Amino acid sequence: MITITRRLALALALAAGCAGVALAQGQTFFRIGTGGTGGTYYPIGGLIANAISGADGKGVQGLVSTAVASNGSVANVNAIQGGSSESGFTQSDVAYWAYTGTGLYEGKPKVTDLRLIATLYPETVHIVARKDANIKSVADLKGKRVSIDEPGSGTIVDSRLVLQAFGLTEKDIKPEYLKPGPAGDRLKDNALDAFFFVGGYPTGAISELATSSGISLVPITGPQVEKLLSEYKFFAKDTVPAGVYKDVPETQTISVNAQWVTSAKQSEDLVYKITKALWSEETRKQLDAGHAKGKLITLKNATTGLGIPLHPGAEKFYKEAGVLK
Repeated sequence: MITITRRLALALALAAGCAGVALAQGQTFFRIGTGGTGGTYYPIGGLIANAISGADGKGVQGLVSTAVASNGSVANVNAIQGGSSESGFTQSDVAYWAYTGTGLYEGKPKVTDLRLIATLYPETVHIVARKDANIKSVADLKGKRVSIDEPGSGTIVDSRLVLQAFGLTEKDIKPEYLKPGPAGDRLKDNALDAFFFVGGYPTGAISELATSSGISLVPITGPQVEKLLSEYKFFAKDTVPAGVYKDVPETQTISVNAQWVTSAKQSEDLVYKITKALWSEETRKQLDAGHAKGKLITLKNATTGLGIPLHPGAEKFYKEAGVLK
């Protein structure tokens, strides 16, 4: 019994000592859940983590931030909800579904503590069609062979919402449930007329398809889209510039956003300081130089296509910065 007591006392002393060191150093840890190491979320997360960490007198004093590889949007939301991560990146539609208990979160508990730090950059809704399929608008998809992605994906929910906005359902098309790679192969073989894809442009698979076979991008525009945007705040207007894909003119469409989210449980002061550090001149330089998508991360877009509430700390900064009233 005495031995156990001594071990316990030693363990408590060590724990107290470690806590004392941590307190003395005043360090706060703030993880950013990202995505796979080969994707866009991971390198962007690394840039932001480095920029907001309080090293070399920059960032937030005493903050240690790290980018953590993960399975992406849903995994990051779940990690924040479960307390195993302080923050993470997610598509704005996934954040909205989690917060409202709809879409991918239908029948699951709502993640009511989810809060936004910033909208980062757009992830564009592409409708890629065969050049000879004569598809000029979403309405022209009626009766066509269209892939809307796999069940359980964010793209499939978005594609259904777009179809619904134009008065269509899966019964009005010949639906297939393929990822963009296999869908592109079937398009090339004339076995498919069009497919949906949600992601940043240019996307390698679509670029290759445009070069080898030729494609058209179907615009997502009109009064139906205005109504869609008013109903689903996570959508925003977007434009694919001319020449992003070979021989494809400028195309009006919509996008969801890559967003940085956290929990309402995080302190207002900490999130305020983190948000302020995110939009500092030093961070701007790192984002511009560090990644192609970094240049699209701008203060004026930080509060667009929200879908979920801003964290009070972030909201305070954006009001001070004049981007929110």
